Amino acid sequence: MPKYIFVTGGVVSSLGKGVACASIGKLLEARGLKVAIVKCDPYINVDPGTMNPYQHGEVYVTDDGAETDLDLGHYERFTSMRASRLNNITTGKIYYSIITKERRGDYLGATVQVIPHVTDEIKYWIRQVSKGRHLDIVIVEIGGTVGDIESLPFLEAIRQLRLEVGTHNAVNIHLTLVPYIKAAGELKTKPTQHSVGKLREIGIQPDILLCRTEQRFSSSIIKKIALFCNVEENAVIQAIDVEDIYEIPLVFREQALDEIILHKLGIPAPSADLSDWEEKVVRRWKEAKTSVRIAVVGKYIELQDAYKSIYEALRHGAIANNCRVDILKVDSESVFSEEGMRLLRSADGILVPGGFGNRGFEGKVSTIRFARENNIPFLGICLGMHATVVEFARNVCGMEGANSTEFDPNCRYPVICLLEEQKGIKELGGTMRLGAYPCRIVKGTLAHRVYGREEISERHRHRYEFNNAYRRDLERAGLVVSGIYSGKDLVEIVELRGHPFFIAVQFHPEFKSKPNKAHPLFKALIKAALKAKKR
Repeated sequence: MPKYIFVTGGVVSSLGKGVACASIGKLLEARGLKVAIVKCDPYINVDPGTMNPYQHGEVYVTDDGAETDLDLGHYERFTSMRASRLNNITTGKIYYSIITKERRGDYLGATVQVIPHVTDEIKYWIRQVSKGRHLDIVIVEIGGTVGDIESLPFLEAIRQLRLEVGTHNAVNIHLTLVPYIKAAGELKTKPTQHSVGKLREIGIQPDILLCRTEQRFSSSIIKKIALFCNVEENAVIQAIDVEDIYEIPLVFREQALDEIILHKLGIPAPSADLSDWEEKVVRRWKEAKTSVRIAVVGKYIELQDAYKSIYEALRHGAIANNCRVDILKVDSESVFSEEGMRLLRSADGILVPGGFGNRGFEGKVSTIRFARENNIPFLGICLGMHATVVEFARNVCGMEGANSTEFDPNCRYPVICLLEEQKGIKELGGTMRLGAYPCRIVKGTLAHRVYGREEISERHRHRYEFNNAYRRDLERAGLVVSGIYSGKDLVEIVELRGHPFFIAVQFHPEFKSKPNKAHPLFKALIKAALKAKKR
C-alpha cells in the first residue's frame, strides 16, 4: 500500500498547487521513490474537453486518450510519471459513475447520498491509481480553494482516507498565501490563519504549510504562523516567487521539505541528488548568453495557460540549445495590424499552434505564407498543419478557395476534411481522435533528420484530417508528406524542401517535452531560429 500526500490550497486560486505537487514529486523521485500524482477537479464537467480555453486553459492529453487538466502536464514534465485517465478525477466523473450504478440498481434501493456514496467513489478512484503497481507515494492535489462548496466532498474523502490508511501513512500539505501589503510595508499572516482555520473546521489539520510569498520572511513570522496554525516551525515552508518554475524543487530542498515529508511518513531514503537538474535545466536557462525570438500565432493568446505546454516546450528547446527564448505572442486575428506585422518581421522563428473554430484561421494561413515566402523557420501544430495545407493548396497549387470542411463544408477544394468515422458523431466530449498513435517517418526527410528514427508515437486531439484525395496533386507541387499513420494511411507530417526549416504536424508534440529532454521538433525549431537569427 502506498503512502499519501494530500495537497490543498487556500485564500486564492492560481497559487501553484500543480507546480508544487510536481516539485515535491521531483524531490521524492530524486530520493529513489516511485511516485504518482492525482488531480481532483471539483467542476461538474466530466473532463475539460468541451470547456472554453479562456476559462480552463489548455486541455492536456495523455497517451491513453484522456482529456485532462493542464496540471498533469506539470506532473509529467517534472517527474518520470506517465499520466493516464486515472490521474485526473472530476466531480462530473464521480457523479457520472454513481448515477450509472444507481440506474443499474447496484445500490439495492439505498438512498444515494454525498456521504458515504460520493466520498466512497472518490476514495475508490484515488486508490485505483496504485492498483497493480508498486508505488511508494501517491500525491493527491485537490483543485479549487478551501471554503469552496464544490470541493467539500473531495476534502471529506481525503479526511476519511487518511484515517483508513493510518495517520502515519498520510501527510496533509496546505498551500496558502502570505501577501505583502506595499502601502503598509508588511507581510500579512492573517489570510493563512483564516485558511487553515477553515480547513480545520472540516476536520483536516495541515502537517506542512507552503507559504506563497513575494519575498522571504523572518523567523518571527514563521513562529507566528506555526503558533496560530498549529504546525511545527520547520514545517512552515516559504514558497518564494522565482524567475523560473524549474527552480522550485531546489527551493524546497533548501528548506528540507523532502526530509520533513519522509520523516512524517516514516520512509527511509537516500539524499536527493538534483545536480543534473540544477546544471542542465536551471543553470543553462539562467546563464544563457544568447536568445531567439519565436512568434506564437494563436487565437487564445490573451490567456497564458491556453498554450501552457507550447510555451514550456519552447523553453525546453532553448535549454537544449544553451539559449533563452523570447516568446512573441501574436493574436491570429490581428496579424495584419501594424503591431502584428512588426512582431512577425522581428521573429527568428514562427509557431502556429492548434485550436478549434473559424475565428483567426485566415490569420494563421497568412502567417504561414509569410514564413514560407520569407524563409523563416516554421513549425505548425494540429490546426497549424491544417492551415499549412490550405495555404499551400491556395497559393502554390492554385486551388482557389481551398479550405477545411470544418470552416467551409461546401468548398471547392476540401484539402482538410472530417474522417468518415467522425461524421455520425453528435456528442462532443471524448469523441475526437485522442491519445498516442504510431507514425512512420519517411527516410531522407527533415522529419527523419529531426527525430533520427523511422517509427515514433505522438499524442493527438482533433477531428479533421488531411484529405488523401488531394495528396498526389499537393505532392507534385512540392509538398512533402514525411509522416504517415499506417493503420489508416493518414498524413501526420508535411514539410517543404528548399526551405531552411518548414514542418507541420497533425499531433501535439508539446505534450511529450521535458525540461531535461526537449522534444526533437522544438529543439530543432530553436536550432534553426538561432541559425536564422536576425542581427
